[in-house]
Amino acid sequence: MSGRRSYDDGCATAHALDLVGERWALLVVRELLLGPKRFTDLRVGLPGISPNVLSQRLRELEQVGVVKRGRLTPPAAASVYELTEWGHELERVILALGRWACRSPMMAHDAASAPTRWCWRCATCSIPARPGGSPSPSRLCWVTTTSVCRSAAPGARSARGAAANRDLVVRTDATTLNALLWGGRDLTEALRAGDVRITGPVEPVATFLTLFPLPEPMPLTGS
Repeated sequence: MSGRRSYDDGCATAHALDLVGERWALLVVRELLLGPKRFTDLRVGLPGISPNVLSQRLRELEQVGVVKRGRLTPPAAASVYELTEWGHELERVILALGRWACRSPMMAHDAASAPTRWCWRCATCSIPARPGGSPSPSRLCWVTTTSVCRSAAPGARSARGAAANRDLVVRTDATTLNALLWGGRDLTEALRAGDVRITGPVEPVATFLTLFPLPEPMPLTGS
């Protein structure tokens, strides 16, 4: 941590911010929680970060033991960045932080979100409507141009790849997916417009879209 700014505070929370509190650091961790990624993949997932800043954050996260380098198995055999076992423990921290922020009255829930972050938004910015279980197929798959989001109780995962061996496949784009989940867009209308294509029955998809209602925002005080 030589040369990095420090709060110089014995509190563990302050030390946590020394480790992962720099701008973009936790968002790099969020991307890697979805699996190992190449540098170029991280650039796609974090379009606002410059190459120099991303390199610096990865180097810093490596130095403190949160990130390590690895290689994908053949035939890809590409160099990737991935989280250490300790780094993976940040998942519950990031989810808790997202759930807390989701109640902000300033949160723009209808803002566009990258396909790879759909799973995170389901996990952080919504309250499961049916905690006893989901009626959606365990192999429901949402496909966009850059990612495949697979749902499987009790959660979902996002990854690049083919939508093979799925019980139900929904093909759409990131903007439509976001509008269906949190923008109030009607699935029937989206199907009619050609913005959504479903391989399999429609009813489970419609039901799945009701499983993630947004939490009640906190009121602004002093206004």
